[in-house]
Amino acid sequence: MEGKMGWAVADAVDYKGFPADRSKTGGWVPAALILGIEICERLSTMGIAVNLVTYLGGTMHLPSTTSANIVTDFMGTSFLLCLLGGFLADSFLGRYKTIAIFSLVQTLGTGLLAISTRLPQLRPPPCNIATKKCEQANGLEMGVLYLSLYLIALGTGGLKSSVSGFGTDQFDEKDEKEKTQMAYFFNRFFFLISTGTLMAVTVLVYIQDEVGRSWAYGICSVSMFIAVLIFLSGTKRYRYKKSAGSPIVHISQVIVAAIKKRNLNLPSNFNLYEDTPESTRIHHTDQFRCLDKAAIVAEGDYEKISSSSAPNPWKLCSVTRVEEVKMMISLLPIWATTIIFWTTYAQMITFSVEQASTMKRSIGNFQIPAGSLTVFFVGAILITLAVNDRVIMPLWKKWKGNQGFTNLQRISIGLIMSIAGMAVAALVEVKRLSVAKSTDHTNSTGDLPISVFLLIPQFFLIGSGEAFIYTGQLDFFITQSPKGMKTMSTGLFLTTLSFGFFVSSFLVSVVQRVTGTHDGHGWLTDNINNGRLDLFYGLLAVLSFINFGFYLICSMWYKSNDKKNRALQMGNVVSVNGSSAAEEKC
Repeated sequence: MEGKMGWAVADAVDYKGFPADRSKTGGWVPAALILGIEICERLSTMGIAVNLVTYLGGTMHLPSTTSANIVTDFMGTSFLLCLLGGFLADSFLGRYKTIAIFSLVQTLGTGLLAISTRLPQLRPPPCNIATKKCEQANGLEMGVLYLSLYLIALGTGGLKSSVSGFGTDQFDEKDEKEKTQMAYFFNRFFFLISTGTLMAVTVLVYIQDEVGRSWAYGICSVSMFIAVLIFLSGTKRYRYKKSAGSPIVHISQVIVAAIKKRNLNLPSNFNLYEDTPESTRIHHTDQFRCLDKAAIVAEGDYEKISSSSAPNPWKLCSVTRVEEVKMMISLLPIWATTIIFWTTYAQMITFSVEQASTMKRSIGNFQIPAGSLTVFFVGAILITLAVNDRVIMPLWKKWKGNQGFTNLQRISIGLIMSIAGMAVAALVEVKRLSVAKSTDHTNSTGDLPISVFLLIPQFFLIGSGEAFIYTGQLDFFITQSPKGMKTMSTGLFLTTLSFGFFVSSFLVSVVQRVTGTHDGHGWLTDNINNGRLDLFYGLLAVLSFINFGFYLICSMWYKSNDKKNRALQMGNVVSVNGSSAAEEKC
């Protein structure tokens, strides 16, 4: 029995609930089965998002601003629902069931989208060429489209919250060999995300434009269903780790307990309740002291369970639990100042695609789909990652002695590139509008005699910025969060993408309301040749610049506060039996 247990992974079980056998479970094969789900998720979500604006305007006959907002709301909801998926996985379903259920939901959503784009009854009739009048999609047609999109968003949210975590569950952090394999897993995970996106913006977009959208979305649905079957085939080989509970519940308990005890005075010597083992304990710090009241022992905090009593977690929380919440709160300023990057990112899959649709896109006899211009995003990401890994990091190590940029430095580089990207986008749009005016295309929808490749710099700058800010944010939120809230911190990171898209929708609506006129003029018009998209891009560049200033302040506060907290950590906390940590140590 002892020999057998030596082959077991301490904190993992197999599909029957027994200790996981290291030789029969986990490793690269199960991890590869999980990664297949992520490829298909990226293929579906990005394949739909990057070219949806042309379908909404060209087929559903919706206004330009409405089309852009539908796309950004769809993407924003997808990432926001990661919090729901993470909560369900941590509290009820577990990661395996969450992935299986939500991948089927996404399969259903893409299948319904394929049907809605195929049936003539679910889209308005073509525009009348003679009268140039177009009938907008009615309530039923838009209702089916919305149902399809938000089923896909729900599936995406559930998948993204659990796929990376369940993949890392297949490797044992306590084993040096498997710990090294886990590092490679993260690299390959991000590489496959980029691969799925690359296939989406090239092959899938081409099929949408040249063969038919229903065929493209049908391919997404079938590929996801096959990926689910492959995923389920590995059930017996997976390692399953028990959840420690939802971080959202833990945070809520600390806040509720602190509010209930808001009128109590903190002990002068900060002798507070602690029941966490010494090895995993987080010592008290001097920030957000109002939350410390959740760790004050008061009458009625204990409840009798069987023959013993235990603290009610909604009335009394340990110092470690309180400190975990403090750590999460300290991340919020950085979280808030990174949202604007994803607002600029949203323009690359909405208005920049509309720009591309008005420009010359042919290479010989081949017509490049407007949505495929986002391939320069992926190219910029891959090139930036390669240059950073092979050139910048070695040189930086020789010069500074550090292994590349810190996470906060990478975030700042990404924000700077977004400012430059929006400034360049505004200048390119000035040039495009001047060509439209000189060739009398201001009221026309035909292709302008100007190359679409002028848009490459703005795509490349934002894409390169994404490579820095995505890796920087992910590193920051995971490494600076408490161990028990890694999933929560990943969800917090993904909400920056969500709010970035929602802020984009809000800005578009505000600009349309402020600058729009009754005769259809303004910054953002249905025919962008007759609008001032350059001013909108300029506004985003200014907002990004102001936001960068706030980011610098927040990052300096975080670094100074982090050093201060490390210096102020104290060990005089009360253990379960009421003795101090010092006494317990003696």
